[in-house]
This record gives sequence, structure tokens and C-alpha cells, in this order.
Amino acid sequence: MEKKQHYKSMCRMCNNHCGINVYVENGRVVNITGLKEHRWNHGRLCVKGRLGVDLVNAPDRLKKPLKRVGSQWQEIDLEQAYDEIAEKIKKIQQTWGNRAMGIWKGEAVGFLTQEELARRFAHAIGSPNYFSNDSQCYVGRWIGYALVSGTWAEPDFANAKCTVIWGSNPPYAHPNMTQSILQGRENGGRLIVIDVRLSAMARQADDFIQILPGTDGALALGLARQLIRDDLISHEFIKGYTHGFDAYADHAKAFTPERVEKETGIPAERVVDIARKIGNARPKVCIYAGNGLEHHENGINNVRAIACLDGLLGSLDEEGGNFIPEKIPLRSLTLYDEKPLRHLGPIGADKFPVLYDFRQECHTMSAMDTILTQKPYPLKGMVLTGANPALTNPNSRKVIQALKALDLFVVRELFMTETAELAHYVLPAATYLEHSELHTYPVCQSIGISPEIVTFPECDYDYMFWKKLAHRLGASHYFPWEDENELNQWILKDTGITVETLFDHPEGFKYKSRHFQKYKKEKFNTPSGKFEFVSDYLKGHGYSHVPEYIAPTYMSDPNPEYPYVLVTGARKLFYCHGRNRNFKRCRTAIPHGEIEMHPHDARQLGVDTGDVVTVTSSVGSVDIPVTVVPHSHILPGVTQITHGWKESNVNLITHDDRNDPIDGFPLMKSVEVKIKPKRQEDGE
Repeated sequence: MEKKQHYKSMCRMCNNHCGINVYVENGRVVNITGLKEHRWNHGRLCVKGRLGVDLVNAPDRLKKPLKRVGSQWQEIDLEQAYDEIAEKIKKIQQTWGNRAMGIWKGEAVGFLTQEELARRFAHAIGSPNYFSNDSQCYVGRWIGYALVSGTWAEPDFANAKCTVIWGSNPPYAHPNMTQSILQGRENGGRLIVIDVRLSAMARQADDFIQILPGTDGALALGLARQLIRDDLISHEFIKGYTHGFDAYADHAKAFTPERVEKETGIPAERVVDIARKIGNARPKVCIYAGNGLEHHENGINNVRAIACLDGLLGSLDEEGGNFIPEKIPLRSLTLYDEKPLRHLGPIGADKFPVLYDFRQECHTMSAMDTILTQKPYPLKGMVLTGANPALTNPNSRKVIQALKALDLFVVRELFMTETAELAHYVLPAATYLEHSELHTYPVCQSIGISPEIVTFPECDYDYMFWKKLAHRLGASHYFPWEDENELNQWILKDTGITVETLFDHPEGFKYKSRHFQKYKKEKFNTPSGKFEFVSDYLKGHGYSHVPEYIAPTYMSDPNPEYPYVLVTGARKLFYCHGRNRNFKRCRTAIPHGEIEMHPHDARQLGVDTGDVVTVTSSVGSVDIPVTVVPHSHILPGVTQITHGWKESNVNLITHDDRNDPIDGFPLMKSVEVKIKPKRQEDGE
């Protein structure tokens, strides 16, 4: 009998990159545990991490290339699939131009090197059209903070005197973050949670502030007003290192506690109390904004208003505040300097120039319209890897209609997803256990590498996938590395660190010790070189230079036909967005979607837990079972549906055409809906 083999690696079941032990018997992964010596997770491993065994061994795993022939799938040779796909790409580009091809990267096969490889390939073949899930997740917050401080900081929760978790549920989404938060509490720090729902994190809080959806900017500005009024601010930081404080402070004056109560539903006295608790803990204050802030019609400015609090408190790049990591000088794989291609009109860049300026990211919602209308130019082909927009993008019916209309749709995936079912070719992808990858840990300024542990013959890893296609399309000079080992060595070349060194340090190699208050010697990465309470850059694009609060439409212009407000996307413990729902033990624990509903609303509708209701927005309808939650869990008139369920796909009713004007993020968390019980006589 073959001896059990042991490998030290990093988990990729979410974006935490925890250190793991992987055990293999007879070429099969049999167990995954936490790696005790790892700098980031210290041996902890959540349930999703242990599901890596299910991922690599899943019986429905794709392991052969598939080609659509009529309405049937036909297995074909991998090299033949590459040949045919390349020829079809050539034909599209010869007929319609290089920009008629799009490249779309999701999270299911990776996050870091995988993203840069996809971006590199798009520009290598002459197309500016790179798409990803980031145009509706995370980047909204990233841009909001980048507009203020020039970066996305890392909270130093363990040393904070006061932590504010705003619109996030770390126990279900960021387990290591949770441990750091709880460590801070054990050291005497206060925990404040601001959220629409009584989440797992909120149950741990000293103060839970339950807010109406989409009104976060009003609260942030109200807190700012109170901090300034009570002189609980950092005059040294504001005077020496900020831009536009007077205009910002003048804007905040209108947000009295009474106005904030009217906008947010939070009692005026609580607004004052929370401001003082935060202010008295300065500068050791960590404020973390989650993706609950992004999917609103005014998401960017709401995030900007929250980010400005770091400057008021002087907590940015302070121990116990929000730490600005010093990046390791990894070489970039993108070609934006060599082949920028902005002149070719990246899709969505004209309508949402800030998104493109900051991220070189095309707008996926605009892509659907471009495919269907062929305006401003034809988009005829798409290569998509590790994404499932038919389930996770807003207005799913339009997404499906658009993807079906493509002349060439290639999907590279681990499983036959709802999106893969629409493709002309489906190629099997490698999991994170089947290739080597660099991982960075900004909060502890460390870097690591994961090894290739198992392989399947026709499941190419990312670099090989793009290399083989590029070779057939005459762009092989942009992918000159023989394999991932050579690629990783090239990425590391300017760091002075070798691949061998990283393999010798499975716990993570610390590339630099942490230093605080770097702004005293270095400028912020903003146009002014300072922390920007106001943005002249945004003003130049015709937007408000202050973080202007605009009330959500369900409040400012209520429609009696749609009396409820729907929030989407709250995390479930076993799942990561649309993933893991094909795993038996996940389905056993959480078998189906649900709409969370306040008892008052359930009584008015005459429904109880388990009853099915039809939820309708101006976009469409979805049938879904009810879960009546405790009174404190959610506010009356507010409901919540988690995305990712094919049987009750909430994105059938979310908006792709109501967007934040700055970054283009879709309205997905304050959607006006009506709810009707689905009775037996309705045909149930």
C-alpha cells in the first residue's frame, strides 16, 4: 500500500489563502487540515477549506473537453479543442476586428496570477475587453477608498481599541479576520457592527447598529459631524496630510443626529453615542467596510464617506488602525504600458470612466447590452474562465440571452455550471491543488507559494491554457515561459526572493517588517499626494467632489406597487457566492435558498416558514421559500435573499440598468419588490 503523502500548501476555496496540510493516498486527496505554523491562519481552517477534498474529487468534475454539436455535447481531444477555438477567434477578429473578442475571469479558478494572465491574453490578442466579477464585487469599495487615501488598507484589528465592522459578516466570509477581531476584543477593544441584519458578527458586538439599506453615507457623515463638533479628531493629521477638509466639514454640517435618524432609522442619541465611542478610541480605530456598501445607487460616495473617517480620526497607517501595506515588488503580467489599447474603446469605459481609470476593468453589465445591440461595436466572442454570470450577474434572463447570442462562447470550468451549459466549447480547468501559485498576505507582509499536488491529464492550469491559445493566435512571444515554475521565477525576479526560498518557508516568507505612519515620509497615492476629503479628480469628471449622500430610491421616491426593500447576497457558511452547491454535504446542511422575513411582514402576508412566495421587482419574478426570522434579525419591510441558487435565482429580479454613476455597480442591495404568497391554487 502506498504511504500517505503530505504536502504543505494554501487554500483557495475563498480569498483568505489559509495555510493547509494536504494528504494524498494513491494519487487521491483524502484530507485537508490547517497548517499550524502558517503566519496567517495559524492552523485554523473553516468548513469551506475542508471542502477542498470535495472539490478535487467531485464525481461531476469536468475532466474532458466538450464541444457542442447541435443540442448535444461531444467529447473531443484537448489539442483539437484549442485548434478549433483558435481558428474561430481568428475568424471573428478578421471579420469584426480584434475588439470583437472579450475575455472574462471569475473567482472559481483563482484570483491573483490568474487575473493578470487573463488581462495579458486579452491585450496580447489586441482586445481591450477584459471583464471579471470585480465590476460588481469588491472594486466598488476599493475605488471608494482609493479616491480618498489612494489605497485599500488592512485593518489591524488585534491592536484596535475600537473596531467597526460595516456591512460585512466576517465569521461567514473572512474567518481569519474574525479571529483578529476577537483578539482585539480580548485585549479590551470595543466591537461595533453596523448592518442591515443581525449577522453572526453582530451577535458578538458590544454595539449593534441596525441601519436601513443604502443609507450608510448619511450615518458616516453624521458621525463625522459629531466627531468634529466634539473635537474628537486628529488636528495634526488633518492639518499636515489632508486635502479639502473645510469643504468636507461644511458638507457634513447638514447631517445632524435628527436628520441621520430620519434617513437611517438609527435613534439620534445612538448616533451621538457611537461617534463618541469611536472618537475616544482614536487613533486605534479600525473601520472595515464590507460589500454590503457596494450594490446601491450611491455606493461609491457612501464608501467615500466611511473612508473619510480614517482621516478625521488620524487612524490611517497607525498601529491598531487601518494599516497601509508595503507591497512586494512583483513583476506585473499586464500589458497596459506596452499595449494600452484605450483608443479601441473598452466596453463601458465611456460611461464609467472612473472604473476603467482605476482598474482597467470593462463593465460586464454593459457587455450584455453590447452583445445584444452590437453597439458601440460588435462583441462576437467570449472566452470565460471560472465565472458563472448566468447565475451571479444581475438580470439573469438578459445575461443568458446575450451569452446565447455570441458567435463563439468558450467556458473553462471545474463543473457544468449554468453558464457553461450555454457554451460552444467547455474546457476542464485545474483546481488550486493542481498547479503552483504565488500568494501574498498584505496584512502580515508575507509571501508564499503553493505546490502542484495532483494532476489530471486534460485539465490544464491557467498559464498553460492561455499559453496554448496565444501560441495558436500568433501571440506566443507574450507567453515565453516554459511552465509555471519559470513564470513564478520571472514574477519574483525583482524581489530578491527565489521560488526555492518560498518552498522552504511554507509558513510564509516575511518580505518586510511593518512600519506605521509612512505618510510622514511618503505621499499618498492620490492626485494631491494627500488624504483627500474631497476629490478634484471626480469633480473633473462632473461628479460631486464631496462624498455626497443621495437617499436610495425606495426612500426618496417610494413606489406603492413595490412596498418591500430587498437586500441580496448575505453569506452562508458552506458557500462562496455560487460555488459548492453541487457538494452533497453542503446541500445536506443548507439545502435551498430562502427569503428572510420579519414576523410582522409574514403575518401581514399570511405566510410562515416553509411557505413559498413569489417575489417580484420591475425586472422579473422568482419563487422562493420563506424563513421567518426573529424580530431583531431584520427590520420590518426589509427582506434578504442569498444569491447562488439555481432553483431560486435572486438575480432574476436584480437590476443591471440602475447603477452607481461613478463605478457602474448594479443595484442589488436595496431593490424595491412586492411579495405574494404562492398558494396551491396558483399551480404549485
